[in-house]
Amino acid sequence: MSSVVMKIPPFAVLFFLFLLISPIDIFGQEIPGLDSFNEKRIEYNKTGMVILGSWAIGNMVWGAAGARNSTGQTKAFHQMNLYWNSVNLLIAGLGYWQATKEVPSNDLLESMLAQGKIEKILLLNAGLDLAYMAGGMYLKERGQRISKDKFVGFGKSIILQGAFLLTFDALMYTFHVTHAKELPAFFEQVSFTPAGMTMTIPLSK
Repeated sequence: MSSVVMKIPPFAVLFFLFLLISPIDIFGQEIPGLDSFNEKRIEYNKTGMVILGSWAIGNMVWGAAGARNSTGQTKAFHQMNLYWNSVNLLIAGLGYWQATKEVPSNDLLESMLAQGKIEKILLLNAGLDLAYMAGGMYLKERGQRISKDKFVGFGKSIILQGAFLLTFDALMYTFHVTHAKELPAFFEQVSFTPAGMTMTIPLSK
């Protein structure tokens, strides 16, 4: 049986290795203007946490006053608003603090990872929001079947809070995805230098 031996030129091997390694160098480059892009993303996060915190404080005040001056389902509704939004306020405070600590980067890889991370978090949150609403509907229906006002009131509150969070996360996701459309333009500035030669990689529009 005969066999064919293919001889691969050394330069072809080197070129193949370069293609494997170059993306790491390309995406790791620092690009002017990316810090402004990331600063805008961070500002979106800060604004979102302020909105969430304001909603939480308003609901806590409303819940405390309402629970003190009501009974039955209404009292339970206000109580859950108070409990739920004490957690929201904690999340908003922590999220805002984390946003203030983030330094806008002009590194392309870091920017891509950060952008992808916030979008995934918002999508996950939206899924949880739907689960909250479904749980609230079940609790409300369960309370009506067994004539338990607390369950009904809690269920109504959870439906309300889930609906707000779903709207909030959907709007935040829309803002971030729209903002992310600016990211491909930065690829036009990417360059690498094989054997001392600089090459620019344009991105078709």
